Amino acid sequence: MTNHQRMAVVTGAGSGLGQAIGIKLAADGFAVATIDLDEASARATARQIEKAGGRAIGYKADVSRSAELDQAVTAASAELGPLEVMVNNAGILDGYFDVDEMDEALWRKVIDVDLTSVFLGSKRALRDMLPRKRGRIINMSSVAGLNGTGGGAAYIAAKHGVIGLTRQMAVQYGARGIRANCVCPGAIPTALRAHSQAILGPGVPDMSGRGVAVNDDMVRALVPVGVRGTPEDIADAVSFLASEAANYINGHALVVDGGWRAK
Repeated sequence: MTNHQRMAVVTGAGSGLGQAIGIKLAADGFAVATIDLDEASARATARQIEKAGGRAIGYKADVSRSAELDQAVTAASAELGPLEVMVNNAGILDGYFDVDEMDEALWRKVIDVDLTSVFLGSKRALRDMLPRKRGRIINMSSVAGLNGTGGGAAYIAAKHGVIGLTRQMAVQYGARGIRANCVCPGAIPTALRAHSQAILGPGVPDMSGRGVAVNDDMVRALVPVGVRGTPEDIADAVSFLASEAANYINGHALVVDGGWRAK
């Protein structure tokens, strides 16, 4: 297939994991639609892909709003070709606040961005994929989606929800040619804390020093391999799930954490 016949959408592609995923999928031969709340960063990732010889277009969308996400995916399909892979990656942290510390507005915002957006992105992808009876949906969960640590109340609830939604879709759509899986990253250095702080606004207390794996000493204590992972480690996992080599993998939560959750 040529590039214009295979298209991948990556949300939250302006930085961090999403940026690395977009670059990797482009290297794999996909045309890539990079979607981000920040249009400039979405376009910057697309330019980086094109400079490396790939094909990409950046789009602005708030992934928690179905109309914006639909508009971006529809435009991408028109420009880049049929949707083959949907990577629902966009997400924010919740400041590691527990239930008694968290206000309702923060809870709803985090659930909207981290879980509802996965539903909306998957629903939009299925609209294109089901008639063709093929497609991959890859959702970003977290090690925080596996048990009760690694985030605050809303983040952990959302990431558990992502795994549950992924499994439900795998069961319902597997026989119709769709594969739904998710990735559970561990300690990966990105600017997620700063970006989350900016998106949530000044009403949320500073989260820069809160939570787990804040510094290298904490990572060494938590992670059996003793080092942080990289965004490229996560991109490699997404690349595998998007490939034909993963054709019989469906409903799986692929943990990429250096052994953290094996402890």
